Parts: sequence; structure tokens; C-alpha cells
Amino acid sequence: MKAQDQSANGSEPGPVVSRHEPRFKLEVEISVRTRSCGVMTGHTVDISESGISAMLKIEVPLSEIVELGFVLPIGRVNISAMVRQRDAFRYGFQFIGSDAAQDVIRSTCRQLAVEQRLLREPAVPSDQTS
Repeated sequence: MKAQDQSANGSEPGPVVSRHEPRFKLEVEISVRTRSCGVMTGHTVDISESGISAMLKIEVPLSEIVELGFVLPIGRVNISAMVRQRDAFRYGFQFIGSDAAQDVIRSTCRQLAVEQRLLREPAVPSDQTS
């Protein structure tokens, strides 16, 4: 199953990029610890099993390895990631290692898939139920 790349306004300039895992909207505070810039905070945009995107106010170099910290509905996550993309203030991070953190992320993505699918499905009017 492939999901299309999306930006904050719903469209991305340039070619559409295929993803291995779908992304799910997620808006939580995130801390980013970098070697070049120290620690900064921002807000996430979306998450997948392989990465997360966030809005940051300070520039972080592409390919830098950073430490991310954020809270998901089922627990706190601290995980290493590589800065893979930058579009203005929006950054894409690819997760690296940490099986325990990956388990929390995987479970959260499954939960978000169900929740967001339910929000998109139209409700059946009560007079049409048996």
C-alpha cells in the first residue's frame, strides 16, 4: 500500500513520492537535539512507521543525525533519526534503530489508521439501521 507525499497545504511541488508506509496526521510537541544547533522544540505534522515530519523554527542540516523526543498516546518516544527532507520550516526525519521506540510508533500508527479511517467514513443514519 502506498501513500502520496503531502505538504502542509496538501500538495507538494515536483514529483509525487511513493512511501512504504502511510502517514497519519499527528500534532504533538517534539524536541530535537542536534550537534550543530543544540536542543529545539517544534510541532509534528504527521508520522509513519519509518519517520515523522515536524515544523521547526531553526535550520537543521540535511543528513544530520538527531535525537527526537515526543509523546504518543501510548507513551513517550526517544529515538534517533536522520534529517532527510526540508521544505521551508517543515522537516522530514527518518527513524533509526531503537526496537522499543519502534514498537510504540508502530502501535500508534495502527491506532491512528483506525481512528482516521473512522473519521472519514460517513455515519449511517439511524433510520437506516436494522
